Amino acid sequence: MQKKYYVLIETSYGNMTVELFNETPKHRDNFIKLVNEGFYNDLLFHRVINNFMIQGGDPNSRNAKPGQMLGNGNLGYTVPAEFVQGLIHRKGALAAARQGDMVNPTKASSPCQFYIVQGNVWSVEQLQVMAQRMGKTFDKQQLETYSTVGGTPHLDYDYTVFGQVIDGLDVIDKIAAVKCGPGDRPVEDVKMKIKVIER
Repeated sequence: MQKKYYVLIETSYGNMTVELFNETPKHRDNFIKLVNEGFYNDLLFHRVINNFMIQGGDPNSRNAKPGQMLGNGNLGYTVPAEFVQGLIHRKGALAAARQGDMVNPTKASSPCQFYIVQGNVWSVEQLQVMAQRMGKTFDKQQLETYSTVGGTPHLDYDYTVFGQVIDGLDVIDKIAAVKCGPGDRPVEDVKMKIKVIER
């Protein structure tokens, strides 16, 4: 049996337990390394969009002044994309942020910025229209997941999903509902602490 890896994301709105996927080893190992170094402690969820996702991990968000624009911080390297069939943007998915396709055609991931999916529940009809508009097809798993659990289907296989919240989905909803200012930054800072845990 391959060992499973879990992290605990602590916030003032509650805690989230996340399983990291062994199918995305580069992202898993990079994330664990940063967590063990204490990199994420006291960083912010700096970009929060209700019914979409909560994003954090910008090193510039540590001790950021109120109103400071965030989202461009990085660590000087990228992690190669790891798209795995079946690892999709369901509610609670942990995925890597990245620069846009124009400057990043290989869809390589930010080494440190991540987002956790909130998303919406979609009808099968809405999903079929979306797929047609995007020139994609959604498989049975996608149609079933997005019409029951919900998520952000339009991001599938464009951004690497490397984990899943298995406990604390309600915390995503609480953070996603906070009041935000310019740049979708919460008006009151939402700080995180992350540690590796055994289950």
